[in-house]
Amino acid sequence: MSGRCAFGILPGILALLATAALSGQSPSGPITPAPGTAVQQAPGQTKISTRVALVNTPVTVRNSKGEMVDNLEAKDFHITDNGVPQSVLHFDLGSDPLSLVILVETSSRIEPLLPEIRKTGIIFTEDVMGADGEAAVVGFNDSVDKLADFTKDHDAIQSTINKLKGGTDGSKLFDAMAVGVEMLSGRPQPQPTADSPGRRRVMVIVSEATDVGSETRLGAVLRQAQLANITIYSVGISTTAAELKAKPKDAGHQSQPEGTFPVPPVPGSVQTPTAEQNREGYGNIVNLIKWAVTNVKNKITDHALEIATAGTGGEHIPTFKDKNIEKAVDEIGGELHSQYSLTYAPAGTSQTGYHEIKVQVDKKELKVRARPGYYLAPPES
Repeated sequence: MSGRCAFGILPGILALLATAALSGQSPSGPITPAPGTAVQQAPGQTKISTRVALVNTPVTVRNSKGEMVDNLEAKDFHITDNGVPQSVLHFDLGSDPLSLVILVETSSRIEPLLPEIRKTGIIFTEDVMGADGEAAVVGFNDSVDKLADFTKDHDAIQSTINKLKGGTDGSKLFDAMAVGVEMLSGRPQPQPTADSPGRRRVMVIVSEATDVGSETRLGAVLRQAQLANITIYSVGISTTAAELKAKPKDAGHQSQPEGTFPVPPVPGSVQTPTAEQNREGYGNIVNLIKWAVTNVKNKITDHALEIATAGTGGEHIPTFKDKNIEKAVDEIGGELHSQYSLTYAPAGTSQTGYHEIKVQVDKKELKVRARPGYYLAPPES
């Protein structure tokens, strides 16, 4: 009798211990279970589970002539997260459907260019969205306006862009970017596998680089974009030729010279981008992006749109030289549908701090472009 009681009580004790252990956890972000460990659930009516943090890295590969290379296989790529090799869970070449936000400046300053911008409607739907994609349109000046919610209806998107109207002379670029990131973050993103496609989140900005009046900081927007696996592309409007060559008035609200830190380091510590971003709470992601990109190969300027695109794996295309707006949008569409997508679950690296991503291919004389990294803040206590 006593043996049967002890045997019957044991599962209950174990369940209580499991419940106590789980109730003490309050993760504020994605965490990765140890390999081979089953996801725990609390007994009874409440389910507590963890989800694997998936990182999607769009990778653009070009040859020495600048042409897209589309004949590589998964085995040709090597990806590391903070120097630790990662296993690619999903590999795709341009076929994963898009969730796209088209962000268009509608200030009175660019009103003379609206006729040209309106012509991009059919290019966005046919060359960027693709057959299985969905898109939304946001306009901004002194206000940020959702002009069209997500839809797969090409005619609806074309009509919205064709009817763009000029507004006030303001330009709340960063606030508009924050709205776009929030919209994309809310879209369903099924976990991709080797046999099942995911859905890529992309934002295309048609705008000047100058921000006037935003309450949102560029760094905060980019951190959220990186965590949500959002790739940002931008088309620089030609009226801002002077600003594209000079330091923007409000690129991330920085007050310190390029490459420096805003405050002295903690006594006895070495000042690095990771140490600095930890002190700032969410981190000066703008400095981190510039550091990561420069650390790999290229110098990056204080141009707000260049920072946004470089930090998320996209590209900034100015139109004041030999490209018009239509050609720039078409070029973005061509890249998106000839671009590799590598998805992995970070393993063997710290859960918090800045994660530097490096992608290499086993082919010579190829130029590889990918997002430089992402930042995970420490869990809130």
